[in-house]
Amino acid sequence: MAQGSPGAGMVPPEVRDGDLLLRPMRYRDRAAWQRVRQANTEWLTPWEATNPAGAAVPMTFGQYVRHQHRQARTDSAYSFVLQWRQDLVGQVSIAGVMRGSLHSAHIGYWISEHVAGRGLMPRAVALAIDYGFGPLGLHRLEINVRPENAASLRVPQKLGLREEGLRQRYLHIQGQWRDHRSFAITAEEVSGSMLDRLRGT
Repeated sequence: MAQGSPGAGMVPPEVRDGDLLLRPMRYRDRAAWQRVRQANTEWLTPWEATNPAGAAVPMTFGQYVRHQHRQARTDSAYSFVLQWRQDLVGQVSIAGVMRGSLHSAHIGYWISEHVAGRGLMPRAVALAIDYGFGPLGLHRLEINVRPENAASLRVPQKLGLREEGLRQRYLHIQGQWRDHRSFAITAEEVSGSMLDRLRGT
């Protein structure tokens, strides 16, 4: 845990912006999570990371929840589900947390196709950035997106993150090493909150 970062090493709290709630995953989310994932298989599969060593034995849902909570307690990653108008519609995570002289992490996200394009994910990522720079005490956050993923690219662009270039063969997805466009922001670049910045206030 980082000194001076009271939120580090703890399961994250609920974070809300109006009708959008970010909260830790719960065991009772199993049916809703499986339902939204199954409904979005074709929408999400082309963009999801794979293991070049081959498919691993999948976790049960209970193991997946415990894994997320363990990552938070060890200050390695912090995951939220997106709840919009009482429905679970996606996830956002602050992962790959590095402390020491770096104090950095990357943000990943997905959202159900039926609510994509409504501005929910930029709001969710803004909340995650505010949590990362606030309670977690991080200094730098980055988002890496495949050049072909137009919907995901709109999130860092709407938030005004700085594009830092192309990372060649950055991540293994669907059997191949894929290039990603890299976007980043540091704490010094945010005056007030990312949510206010998104709203132009």
